[in-house]
Amino acid sequence: MEYAEDPEFCSMIDRLRDEIENDTGTVPAAFEHLAETTDPEELHHVLTAPAQPLWAREIAAYALGVAGDPRAFEALVLLLNHRDPERCVTAAHALTRLGDPRTARAAAALATNELRVAYALLPIRLLAALRAPESVPALITVLERRLPADDPHWRVGLACVEGLGTLGDPRARPALEAALPHPRLGAEAERSLGRLGTAH
Repeated sequence: MEYAEDPEFCSMIDRLRDEIENDTGTVPAAFEHLAETTDPEELHHVLTAPAQPLWAREIAAYALGVAGDPRAFEALVLLLNHRDPERCVTAAHALTRLGDPRTARAAAALATNELRVAYALLPIRLLAALRAPESVPALITVLERRLPADDPHWRVGLACVEGLGTLGDPRARPALEAALPHPRLGAEAERSLGRLGTAH
């Protein structure tokens, strides 16, 4: 793969280079080498070797993921649930490109884990993009938990509403109708209901 033509890869490299410079003042030669290598065995070694920095694992996981190498799967799922949303975005992009059949199940598990709800936004968006059998049930489950008006994670609920509208599955109708009175979700719920057509 020609990474220079991949905007997401270039954005990740720029972000990681800035992180390293901010932390240490200099970017190690290993960083530039890893950013340029396309050798899958070298990339896999970085994923499995002990004491590798997070930036190295992220580069290796992304590069293997977009190349369709299933050995990247576990590392990408961990990054999908990272506290740094930019890492989640990168991981979601690579997981979409990877096309691993385990991805939807893992994303659904992350999205519905109430202990990690603050980090559920990207798994929810990934589920909507995947259009997998797990997508609609997971998004309905999370949305129903976000319906109390004082719930602090309303952005997660909004992502569910948007995703359910994108998926257009009539099973989402009761949950979307329940979201109509919500001060932050109601307008989008109305739009999503309109995208379900007339199915009941």
